[in-house]
Amino acid sequence: MPPPKKILVAPLNWGLGHAARCIPLIGELHRQGASVVIASDGRALHLLRKEFPQTPFFYLPSYRITYRFKNMAANIAIKMPRLLLAIAQENRCIRQIIQTHGIGGIISDNRLGCFSKKIPSVYLTHQINLLAANPLFQWAARHIHLFFIKKYSECWVPDMEAPPNLSGVLSHNHKAGPVQYIGALSRMEKMQVEKKYDVIAVLSGPEPQRSHFEEAVIKQLRTLPYRCLIVQGKTEMEKRHPVGNNIEVVSNLTGRALNEAILAARLFIGRAGYSSMMDLAKLEQPALLVPTPGQTEQEYLGRLLMQNGHFYIQPQNQLDLKNGIPAAIEKGGMDGFCFDRKKMERAVAGFLARCEK
Repeated sequence: MPPPKKILVAPLNWGLGHAARCIPLIGELHRQGASVVIASDGRALHLLRKEFPQTPFFYLPSYRITYRFKNMAANIAIKMPRLLLAIAQENRCIRQIIQTHGIGGIISDNRLGCFSKKIPSVYLTHQINLLAANPLFQWAARHIHLFFIKKYSECWVPDMEAPPNLSGVLSHNHKAGPVQYIGALSRMEKMQVEKKYDVIAVLSGPEPQRSHFEEAVIKQLRTLPYRCLIVQGKTEMEKRHPVGNNIEVVSNLTGRALNEAILAARLFIGRAGYSSMMDLAKLEQPALLVPTPGQTEQEYLGRLLMQNGHFYIQPQNQLDLKNGIPAAIEKGGMDGFCFDRKKMERAVAGFLARCEK
C-alpha cells in the first residue's frame, strides 16, 4: 500500500481566524488518510502546533502588516513592496518544502505565495471581493488578489453559495477561476455547558489593535456587575490572573476548553471576523461584535449580520458595554444556520484524488 499523500496546510497569520478554521480541514484530511504538514508564522503557527502537537511544521516569512493608518487598505498599500517581497520569499520556501519533503498538495488559507505548478494547490478564502473605502484602492486590491488566486488550481470558499449565507457579496466573483463552496467551517461543537460567566471576551487580530481592544474592554467591564472571562489570544503564553473582583484573564484557550468557555457565558464579545461568525453561528451564541478599525471587510460583515437581526455591532471608538451587553443578549444570536459537513468532506476527497494523479 502506498504511503499517504503529504498535504501542506498554510494559514495566514492575521489574528487567529485563518488558523482556527483550518482545524476542521486538518481533521478531515487526517480522517481521509492524508499526512498533514503545517506551515505558517507567529500566533497562527503557535495555535496549530498546540492543536496538533505531533504534526510536522515549517516557518514561513511574515507579511508584517502593521497599523500606521486607520484605514487597512492604506496600511497595505504603503507596505506593498515589502508584502510582495514576503510573498516571493514565501513561494521560494514552498518550492523547497515541496522538493525536500515530498508534498503532494497544498491548502493555503489566504497566503498568497503558497502555490505550485507541480502539484494541486487550493486557495481558501471567504473574501474573493476585497472591500476598501477608497474606490481606487478597492479596484487595485481586487485585481491584485485575483491575480494571485488564479495562481492556484482552485479556490475554496467556506460558506454556502446562495443565501442565506454568511459572507454576502465578499465571496462571489466570476473572474476568480474554479470556485467551490465547501460550507462554513468551525472547530466548535454545540453542547450543554453550565453557565459560569455573564460575558466572555475573545480577543484576536493584528497588533496594536488587539491590545487597544483589550484595554478598552477591561476598562469598561471593571465598572459593570458582570462575571467576565477574557481570552487574550496570546498563543505563545499560558497565564491566568484576576483583574479586579469580576474579571478573570487567561492568555489563551484552545480546542475543547475554548468551546466550553464560550458556551459557559451568556454573551460573547469579540471582533467581527468571519471565522468568529462561523463559530458563533455553530454555537448559536449571542454576541456583541466590534469590527477591527480600518478593516472594511469586518465593518461590512458586522452591518450585514446586524441588519439580519443576528448580532449587535459597535464601532471600537463608540464602545459602550453598559448599553451594548443587554442589547446584544436581547438579539439572541444566530440559530438554524446550515452547516453541511458533507460539502467539506466531498471537497477534501476530490482534492486528495487529484493529488494522486
